[in-house]
Amino acid sequence: MKLVAIKEITGKIILETGLHIGAGDIEMHIGGTDNPVVKHPFTHEPYIPGSSLKGKVRSLLELKSGLISKNEDPRKPLSAKILMKEHLSPEEKQSAEKIIKLFGASADTKTKEDLNLGPTRVSFSDCFLTEKCREKAQKGEIVLTEVKAENSINRITGTAENPRFTERVPAGVEFCFSITLKEFEGDEGLEELLLEGLKLLEYDALGGSGSRGYGRIKFEFDDNELKEKFKKIKAFN
Repeated sequence: MKLVAIKEITGKIILETGLHIGAGDIEMHIGGTDNPVVKHPFTHEPYIPGSSLKGKVRSLLELKSGLISKNEDPRKPLSAKILMKEHLSPEEKQSAEKIIKLFGASADTKTKEDLNLGPTRVSFSDCFLTEKCREKAQKGEIVLTEVKAENSINRITGTAENPRFTERVPAGVEFCFSITLKEFEGDEGLEELLLEGLKLLEYDALGGSGSRGYGRIKFEFDDNELKEKFKKIKAFN
């Protein structure tokens, strides 16, 4: 197996609606929010973890492939062991192999070696604020977080109940993204698959509360050729 290239795909992620990627379990203070967003520990600026991008793109591609129900554990990402199953069609096997090559697999090392899958091809960096957004925030022209009050409605009385305060990064904030893609001899269609996954993410949502309108994003690529290629992608025929 020979490494022939490493491509870097860069650009901006533009928030079209508020984004909430939770910070996990932290101490809550009186008057604070119930659901803070993840922030850099030194600058306290919000950012998008690379793991959030990778996980959502992979999940969407696996959903589109229809292979989740055939995985060893449907609750987890595709395992390399799925390629050992005899009931997969040639198209399903090819799709599974591309996804596993691109994102990696959690199967045991021996299974991966037997199948000659090689290392994970794609790497997602954490996405930090663009310099333009950082400067605007420092000047007080924009805010980097907002608190959205939410509650449930009692359908009998029509009154609001169970108030909850969720922190979001507001629409209009921009982040830089960087994705690296390793190419080995014999690899085919992996860049196209990656771009298809990013297009699916534009159709869907990143982070939590997507069904309530959170997390709608748009990708802008620095490379003009990639930008045009991405525009032409139709994730569904």
